[in-house]
Amino acid sequence: MLQHLSIQNYALIDKLEIDFTDGLTIITGETGAGKSILLGALGLIAGSRADIQSLQDKTKKCIVEASFNIKDYALKDFFWSAELDYEITTSIRREISSEGKSRAFINDTPVSLSQLKALAERLIDIHSQHQTLTLNGSEFQLSVVDAYANHPDYLLDYATNFKQFKIFEKSLNEMLAKEAQARKDLDYFQFQFNELEEANLNNMRVDEIENELETLNNAEEIKINLSKAASGLNGGEQNLLLSLNEIKSILSALAKYKPEINELSTRLNSCVIELKDISNDIDGLEEKIVYDPKRIEILNEQLEIVFRLQQKHQVKSVGELISIKDELSNKLLEFSSIESEIEKIKKLLFTMQNSLAILAKKIAANRKKEIPKIEKDIASILFSLSMPNAQLKIEHIDSNTFGTYGTDRVNFLFSANKGSDFKELNKVASGGELSRLMLSIKSLIAQLTALPTIIFDEIDTGVSGDVANKVGSIMNLMAKSMQVITITHLPQIASKGNTHLFVYKEDRYNKTYSNIRKLSSEDRISEIAKMLSSGIPTEAAISNAKELLNN
Repeated sequence: MLQHLSIQNYALIDKLEIDFTDGLTIITGETGAGKSILLGALGLIAGSRADIQSLQDKTKKCIVEASFNIKDYALKDFFWSAELDYEITTSIRREISSEGKSRAFINDTPVSLSQLKALAERLIDIHSQHQTLTLNGSEFQLSVVDAYANHPDYLLDYATNFKQFKIFEKSLNEMLAKEAQARKDLDYFQFQFNELEEANLNNMRVDEIENELETLNNAEEIKINLSKAASGLNGGEQNLLLSLNEIKSILSALAKYKPEINELSTRLNSCVIELKDISNDIDGLEEKIVYDPKRIEILNEQLEIVFRLQQKHQVKSVGELISIKDELSNKLLEFSSIESEIEKIKKLLFTMQNSLAILAKKIAANRKKEIPKIEKDIASILFSLSMPNAQLKIEHIDSNTFGTYGTDRVNFLFSANKGSDFKELNKVASGGELSRLMLSIKSLIAQLTALPTIIFDEIDTGVSGDVANKVGSIMNLMAKSMQVITITHLPQIASKGNTHLFVYKEDRYNKTYSNIRKLSSEDRISEIAKMLSSGIPTEAAISNAKELLNN
């Protein structure tokens, strides 16, 4: 509930402090005294747009601060998710600088305007004739039916599951978009990979191929010269080995005369053996070298493939081509994993859809069951408010589409007069009728669920006499289970309050200011008597005021 309101430098208010109590608080005052200014200040707390023109003194900032007792509102999760300190007595502050900049605070922690609104809408509900359009909102209409159905556990389970469902649905859509993009590139990536894979790059040695090609392209010249070399060593009648053997024989014959010659003979023999090996190797090489045009063609094709791929991918080595191939392979594997992930998410969504469908069916059944009772209760209250022929009809519409609150929705239709067709509220109901309908609905909800502080801004416009008395009685009944604050110009309603605040103007230092004060019992009699009279209260008006207060 709203406990305290502090306003500084706002419109006609210089500085104002108001304490509020539970139950029904009445606010009265002459037209133009500043009652709407109070609502404007509370609107800032609720997150409405800041306007520098509202500053009383343009050289100072405007500060509006309200404190609420939030013990019964189950808001710990909200504070936890918003990373805010939870306090049973929570303060909301709004500041507007002289430059028009706005700042918001919750328990002295700076917050965004959206965070401020999210909390304020759970704490305070400012209702005026202009806000009866809320009645046409599908969310509000469902909340009315849900208050009767009393199935918070189903709603919480559905909301939790639906939130997860939407997260996975979004993930699926992102994966499908990614798959669609990948599919566009898939054929190109696959072609490039296959081209690199078929090149057998891992076994490709460019330098070896080039060496082999060099040999094959010069095979004839190599064979001729190797043959000459072999012949020079060990061929024909005059060759090097034959000559060396003759020299070796000479040295062997002379070795008996001088021992050192034997050593020379031995060394020469080693040379002969080595040259024989060289001669044999030359013969072997010469035999192996064969001019092979097909082999040359194959090797040239291999080199051409490598050079073409290097040019295509703008790299200079086989190693870089292999790296590109590996990257392409990873992309192909990633596409495969995307497909696999999509299938997993689809299966999960299917399971979640089944769970949601079961919950939605239970929620829809509960809502549908309560509709006749709601229509009957609303008709009963409207009858007491001098609308004997007014009826509210609630259409229940089911679908197979999952929404934030289920697969069904409701539509409020209204008929104000006997024999009139049921139509949407804004097409058949006047402002006064809508106000009484909203009052009827909220009075019923107040008996079923914890509502935030509700502020009625002259919702009694267009009613008088006995109807006004009944409107006041309904507000008084609502105030037994919630805090109700109402701005009124009717004495019948003003007399119902537990607390009565009076808004007035006063002149100070050649300026007019709005102020507010709590009325004593005697002051209340006087104020209500004034509301009953057109001028100075008569004895009859005072007596009537006392009677209203006693009743």
